[in-house]
Amino acid sequence: MTASPSKKYRLALVDDDLLLVELLSSYLKNNDQFDIVLQASDGNSCLEHLVTMQDQHPEIYIIDLKMEGMDGLTLIDHIQHRYTDSRIVVISSHYHNDTLGFMIKKGVAAFLPKGVSLKVLIEVLDEVMRRGFYLLPEQVDILRQQISHKVSPPRLGSELLTSREQDVLIRLAQQKTAKEIADELFITTRTVEGHKNNLFAKTGAKNLVGLVLYAIQQKIIDPDNINI
Repeated sequence: MTASPSKKYRLALVDDDLLLVELLSSYLKNNDQFDIVLQASDGNSCLEHLVTMQDQHPEIYIIDLKMEGMDGLTLIDHIQHRYTDSRIVVISSHYHNDTLGFMIKKGVAAFLPKGVSLKVLIEVLDEVMRRGFYLLPEQVDILRQQISHKVSPPRLGSELLTSREQDVLIRLAQQKTAKEIADELFITTRTVEGHKNNLFAKTGAKNLVGLVLYAIQQKIIDPDNINI
């Protein structure tokens, strides 16, 4: 019996460095995981392309920040508003450690410097599609330092969460899937997703990294035990 082909993720490349776009496109086309469905040099042309697409919108975007016309930050706002299931990876020469927290709060799935290797990029894209986010090892240390210096005293925010929601949150921080969490807690995956939606609503977090940061700030989990 012939094995069924594995699913390819629809990917968009948005960067005004045309050489970089062509190189990335050529490299990723040789990878069985990704199908390049959109290439654009700025935010405006990206949105124009998206309007013409029907049911095959990109599932994941690689976006630069500084571009002529509409910049990356504005484009991210448009994509998040119109295509809520999309995942965004920002790769920029304007990468700075002190903007990491801002980008996470913005809701991006990963924030990378342009010098990142192609091998690491594939790993990042794979993790983003499977887990919803990716942090480089050094970024985990940066966030821990920022939290330890800037975190305010607890305001009993954990009381907003039920004990079961906290159980789910702890396991999400350990990068466990909905099925793994369901098996451990003896509940259904649908119930896990319901708790997860409640966590986003109650904490105001936009993604899983935001939930992890909330859990650290409220001392629900120990930052030294995070499995990111």
